[in-house]
Amino acid sequence: MIDARQPAATDRLHGALVEILDRLAAEGYGFVTTTPSTHRRVASRLTRARRGDLRDIFGWGRAFEPEDLEPNLLAAMRAAHIVVDDEGLLRSSVRVSSLDGRLHLHSARNDAPDAVFLGPDSYRFVRFLNALMRDDGPCAAILDVGAGAGAGALALAARRPQARVVAGDVNRLALTFLTANAAHARLAVEIVEGPGPQAVNGMFDLIVANPPYVAGGDRRTYRDGGGPLGADLALDWVEAGLGRLRTGGRFALYTGSPIIEGRDLLRAELERLATGAGASLAYEELDPDVFGGMLSQQAYSQVERIAAVGAVLTR
Repeated sequence: MIDARQPAATDRLHGALVEILDRLAAEGYGFVTTTPSTHRRVASRLTRARRGDLRDIFGWGRAFEPEDLEPNLLAAMRAAHIVVDDEGLLRSSVRVSSLDGRLHLHSARNDAPDAVFLGPDSYRFVRFLNALMRDDGPCAAILDVGAGAGAGALALAARRPQARVVAGDVNRLALTFLTANAAHARLAVEIVEGPGPQAVNGMFDLIVANPPYVAGGDRRTYRDGGGPLGADLALDWVEAGLGRLRTGGRFALYTGSPIIEGRDLLRAELERLATGAGASLAYEELDPDVFGGMLSQQAYSQVERIAAVGAVLTR
């Protein structure tokens, strides 16, 4: 198992992770990450991986025999400390997912406090950013706040290769994955450890964020959005980020909003922040119903749905 208490990555660990991604890419590997419930259902259809099936091992996370995998790839996994024992078989402690034409390492399980998520929200986030990049707005300096495995930062670096792209996160394991994902993609991204927009000095033309937005979340870094309905972290990042934008700069936020009796509470708060900062707000509901299972929890007893939304605040 990767030890995130150590520096973000040693040269050997970093090299092994990049080698794994390079080898998977050379084999034409691809895997689209589903919701956890879909993943559990499909993964349980087989008790172990089929011999040589890379999607079984790195996508569905099925247990495998050592001889099921090409020896050099298994050696790279051992060098990266991502092989765990599972009742006499082996299992990968990371998953590899394809998104926007690139491979991304992330956590195989989402129940650890430092688990690095990548899932359907990541795909929606990147689509939101790709649509934003169709215009000619200024983008010399870009910051991805709470970048995780780097899906957003890498998408932006690919579309604005001349820009300075900075990715920040508080989670050292995320920085380890992000470093490897960027190196495999051959994209230049400055990686910074720290919370929120304040982790990086300077001013930016574009700040983007896909914060956690679930209430509670067992204090997991990529799940608990803060406050009674999971929106506090998003609002804190926007408020801090607006002061870090150059004239004409934009803060692009992808998140979830609790809807109560038809009222979008997050939109109202973003309108307040925009007015206070002299900014304009463009707001769109991207998916009307996400994380429906959360509505059975007490914190959501008055919530009728959680909508995935995209907001762009322009100074």
